[in-house]
Amino acid sequence: MDRNAIGLLLLAGIIALGCIAAGCTGTEEAAPADSTPPAGEGTASPDDVAESISNVTDGNNRFALDLYRQISSDPAYAGRNIFFSPYSISSALAITYEGARGTTADEIRSVLSLPADDTIRRQGFAALNAGLNRGSDNYTLRIANALWAEETHRFLPDYTEVAEQWYGANVTNLDFVSDAEGSRETINRWVEEKTEDRIRDLLPPGSIDSITRLVITNAIYFKGDWVREFNPDETTDEEFRVSPEKTVTVPMMHMTDEEAIYPYTETDTLQVLEMPYAHGNETGISMIVLLPKDENLTALEEALDADTIAELRDSLVEQRVRVVFPKFRLETGYTLSQILADMGMPAVFSVDADLSGMDGTDMLFVNEVYHKAFVDVNEEGTEAAAATGVVVSIKGAPGGDTTPVFRADHPFVFLIVERDNGTILFAGRVVNPVSQ
Repeated sequence: MDRNAIGLLLLAGIIALGCIAAGCTGTEEAAPADSTPPAGEGTASPDDVAESISNVTDGNNRFALDLYRQISSDPAYAGRNIFFSPYSISSALAITYEGARGTTADEIRSVLSLPADDTIRRQGFAALNAGLNRGSDNYTLRIANALWAEETHRFLPDYTEVAEQWYGANVTNLDFVSDAEGSRETINRWVEEKTEDRIRDLLPPGSIDSITRLVITNAIYFKGDWVREFNPDETTDEEFRVSPEKTVTVPMMHMTDEEAIYPYTETDTLQVLEMPYAHGNETGISMIVLLPKDENLTALEEALDADTIAELRDSLVEQRVRVVFPKFRLETGYTLSQILADMGMPAVFSVDADLSGMDGTDMLFVNEVYHKAFVDVNEEGTEAAAATGVVVSIKGAPGGDTTPVFRADHPFVFLIVERDNGTILFAGRVVNPVSQ
C-alpha cells in the first residue's frame, strides 16, 4: 500500500452480549441507515478492501492531527502533556454518525473526515478492526466497540444491526432510569477489563442519569516490546529542558552502540525517528517521534498535517542513530464536546441534533464525549490504552562523527502507528516527562 496516500497518526471500545430485543429495538420507521450488506460483502476483492482501509485511515489521520492542533492550542492545555487515541474517538463517533441525519451527520462526517460512501466507510472500519485485532505473538493489540442501551427505549433495528455487523458493537440493555449509578459502574468495569485496568472511571460520577438513553463506547489496548530494547543499566538521570528557563531531572535511556539502526530523517528544523516494536511476521507497530531542532514545539504543532507526516514517514532511511530518550508515563482525560463543537460539529451537542437514525425520533442528542488515555514508555517497550464514551440523552435534559544524535531532552511530539498502512493509533506530546 502506498504510504504517501495513507498519511499517519494515532488510537479504541466495548464488547457486550448482543441483545436486540423488544427493550432495546423497535419497529418505528425513519430514514434508516442502509443495514443491507454492501454488494459483494464477504467476497470483496483485496483491492476494494485496501481502498476502503486507505480511505478510513486517511480520514482518521486527518482528524487525529486536527484534534491534536485543537487541543494543543487550547489555553486550558498550555504547557501540559497531551496524549489521546484518535482512532478510539473516531471509532465511537463513526458509530454515532451511523444514526445521524441532515446537518448533524454532515458536520460529524466533515470533522472526522469520514468517507461519505457507506460501503467504503463501513468496510474500511470493519477491515481495519479485524486486522488490528489479529495481533501478533510479539505484541498485544485489542480494539472493541459496544452499545449500552436504556432497556425501555426502542432503537431501530437498522441502526443496531449496522453497529453490530460493521463495528462489532453489540447491544447490552441497562437500566439508566432507575439504576444510573449501577449502569455507569457496569460500563466502567468493562472498560477496565478491556484495557487491563489502565483506564478507570471513564464515565465520571453524574455522567449517566435517568435521561441517558445510549452510551457508545470504544476501548483500545496495546503492549509491545521494542525491536531494540534499551539496557536499563545505561539509563541515567539527566536534565530535560521544559522551557528555556526551566529544566527537570528525568531518567534518560540510551541506545548508542553499533546496533542502533533506526529509520531516521531530518529537515532544517526537525528530526524524525521511528522506533519499531517487535512484531514477527504480523502487522508492524512503531512509535514515530518528531523532535524540533530549535525547541520550538509550537511551530511544529502548527505545521502538522497528514500530508506532511506522510512525506516525512516516506523519507525515513534506516541508519545508525545515537538515541537518548526519556522514560515517561502519562495519564490523561478529556471531555470533548466543546472541543469537537469548536472544530465544526456543534449540532450533535445541541437541541438541533438529528439522531433520528437511532430511534426514529428527533429527541436524542449527544450530552458529552468522554476520553481517557494511558501510556508507559520504558526500556522494554510501551504500554498504551484509551477509551471513549459517547453519552446520548433525551433533549431538554442537564564535526567529526557524523552519526546523528537524537537527544529528546526537550518537548516533543510522538505517534504510535500501524506501520503497514500508517493508521495513527495514539498521538501525544511530552512537555514534562515527570508530570502527569
